[in-house]
Amino acid sequence: MKEFKDKVALITGAAHGFGHSLAIEAAQRGMKLALADIDQDALEKTLSDVKKIGAQAISIPTDVTEESEIANMVDETMSKYNEINLLINSAGVAIPGPIWELPTRDWEWILHADLMSQVWALKRVIPIMEKQKGHGDILNVASMAGLITSPLMPAYYATKFAVVGMTEAVEYDLQAVKANVGLHVFCPAFVQTDLYHTENHRPAKYTDKSDPYYSSKTFKEGQKQAKIDITTGMPIDNVPKIIFKALEDDKFYILTHPGMNPAIVARAKNIPSGEGPDLKALAPFLEQTHEVKEDK
Repeated sequence: MKEFKDKVALITGAAHGFGHSLAIEAAQRGMKLALADIDQDALEKTLSDVKKIGAQAISIPTDVTEESEIANMVDETMSKYNEINLLINSAGVAIPGPIWELPTRDWEWILHADLMSQVWALKRVIPIMEKQKGHGDILNVASMAGLITSPLMPAYYATKFAVVGMTEAVEYDLQAVKANVGLHVFCPAFVQTDLYHTENHRPAKYTDKSDPYYSSKTFKEGQKQAKIDITTGMPIDNVPKIIFKALEDDKFYILTHPGMNPAIVARAKNIPSGEGPDLKALAPFLEQTHEVKEDK
């Protein structure tokens, strides 16, 4: 996408983090916005922020773990603007905890929020973009956790690897039918987002306060570490310019932390040789995840 002015952007997770910062950037570029999030109060704040910039915008309260609400989100956007030129699937949660302790409901929550929400949105938006004049773009927010792994967050890595693989596969399908739709997958390492407040946005259907896991040492330490990782990450102000430049340049993979590139390459090289994960070999790369550098 080379031109953004007067184009329509639909953004999930728009109340916080990447979604909020990308909404601001899109507004500054003259885009019309449809903003979706489960946190209605914060969503209205984002709506106010972009309107102060001068953007035409609507807010659509949305629980992305429900397919029917994703369908409604797309329908409301089309009812207002009659087109969608840029879809940004930014909504998501992060859940730490080893597989032998993490409750099944937490797996269901993260799979629905981080993966299925994107599947449901692509299923509806790609046909819309195909019928429109001009080019459409879709950005799926994944993570460096979709390219390499580390300890303590198997549910998060499972969903992010799934997002990367799904996005790659859909890109092949779009090329095969010569669709005028471009896919992009965003894979940042730690950035100063709202992700460590995931528990504030847990829907009731995934909640069981009687489960001892949520008062366990594992759960409490996981929440504490998540806050440290996120609050010491790259400033989020660096991110929107990186992403929109990548959209302009039609980059498929969008990264933020060049220091992690050797770890990505090392993992790929280990696969044909049969080498498995090595925590000691990974340690030096983990120190790079908080570096404050822009991808060149």
